[in-house]
Amino acid sequence: MVDLIRANDLEGVYAIIPTPAREGADHWSATDTIDLAESERLVNQLIADGASGLIALGTTGECATLTTAEYRSFVDVVLSTVAGRIPTFMGATALGTHEIVERLRFVRDQGATGTLLGLPMWQPLTEDMAVRFFADMSEACPDLAIMVYMNLRAFHFEFPISFWERVAAEAPTVVAAKYARGPYKETIEATGGRINLLPVDMAVLPMSQLAPENVTACWSTASSMGPQPVTALMKAIAAKDMERAKEIDADIKWANETFIPSDPVEWNHFNLQLEKLRMGAAGYCKPGPIRPPYHLVPDHLRASAAESGQRWAKLVEKYS
Repeated sequence: MVDLIRANDLEGVYAIIPTPAREGADHWSATDTIDLAESERLVNQLIADGASGLIALGTTGECATLTTAEYRSFVDVVLSTVAGRIPTFMGATALGTHEIVERLRFVRDQGATGTLLGLPMWQPLTEDMAVRFFADMSEACPDLAIMVYMNLRAFHFEFPISFWERVAAEAPTVVAAKYARGPYKETIEATGGRINLLPVDMAVLPMSQLAPENVTACWSTASSMGPQPVTALMKAIAAKDMERAKEIDADIKWANETFIPSDPVEWNHFNLQLEKLRMGAAGYCKPGPIRPPYHLVPDHLRASAAESGQRWAKLVEKYS
């Protein structure tokens, strides 16, 4: 097998980026919706401002709403702009295995470090199916690293410890996971430390206290509003300056106070919309309209997301 990026190679902040949309992208008749110039600008800005890696084409990246042509054009602009400067994981999740394999081979050929990969989306998979899927994808593209997209809600799968133990043994190209929640330290132990479980920026401090030798990187959608607060947090954690880390963590929690709805059902319906709305309010990038059918958002959620974005912009100024 070729020399893939390894679990302990992942360090710092992995910024999750939107797929910037052109005006009118929120209408069903829109075609060619990607703002390629803004995509290029955002990638360069994130690298200049200290992002250690990029993750694209997940939920926030609206992977499910892009046409094949749009998907390919976005992959091309991101990877040609990155040009190997930082590790980049491109999403390839789709409804079925055959489409996913086509996407994996495309992002590999364009120069991706790896893929952010969720389970096929139609009916829920059993654990045997899920493990076999990742094992098959390792076989299909042995020269492309896999970051498991651990989204319990989207994929209707609980990702139990037994799953992680089996994937670590049976899918050799799985090197990381965009981790959500669960028994963190026990899951690391189940993988033998072979899979880097990246926490979200809002949870990276407590996770680093649970497993200080294992937490080397985090994922962050907030970084597409400016990565400076999260890069400051990760530097404090790496330096074992816990007092500094606690201060930054408190700031990040303050910025997120109005972001996630108290009703989990609302979060299920409006996750990607709220991400794009707060990014737009922060002013660091221009994410553009939300692609249908997810473009409808209640006014009270629009206001709370905008407040979160405006608070984050203040943190970017503070930590720049």
